[in-house]
Amino acid sequence: MASTSDSGVAEALANDLVIDITTIGRSSGEAKRLEIWFHNVDDRYYITGRPGPRSWYANVLANPAITFHFKESIEADLDGTARAVTDAAEKRAFFLTAGKLSEYINEDNVQEWVDGSPLIEVVFAQ
Repeated sequence: MASTSDSGVAEALANDLVIDITTIGRSSGEAKRLEIWFHNVDDRYYITGRPGPRSWYANVLANPAITFHFKESIEADLDGTARAVTDAAEKRAFFLTAGKLSEYINEDNVQEWVDGSPLIEVVFAQ
C-alpha cells in the first residue's frame, strides 16, 4: 500500500482528478469500486457528487474505510478514512473554492449543492 510521503502519490494528490475508489457495501459487506473525481483544496482531499443520493456515500457513512486507486499519473493504492461533511457553511466554502467544480457551481446554484450533494473529506494516515 502506498503512502502520502511517496513522491508519486504526493504528485497525484496534487494534480490528478480521476481515480477509482473502493468502499465497503453497507448491506453486502463486499468491496465496491467505482470511478470518481476527487478534489484537493488546501491539501485536504474531498469527494462529492451532483445533488442526489449516492451509494458510495451511504457506504462510507456505514463504514468510513476508503481506498483511493490512482490511475492517471501513477498506479498506486492509498487507504484512508472518510469524514462526512454535513455542516452547511463548510460545504458552501468547499463548493465555492474547489476549482475543478467552478464550471458547475456558482453563487446562483451553490445552495442546491449544499442542500443535496454528498461530500466527504478523506484523511490518510501519515
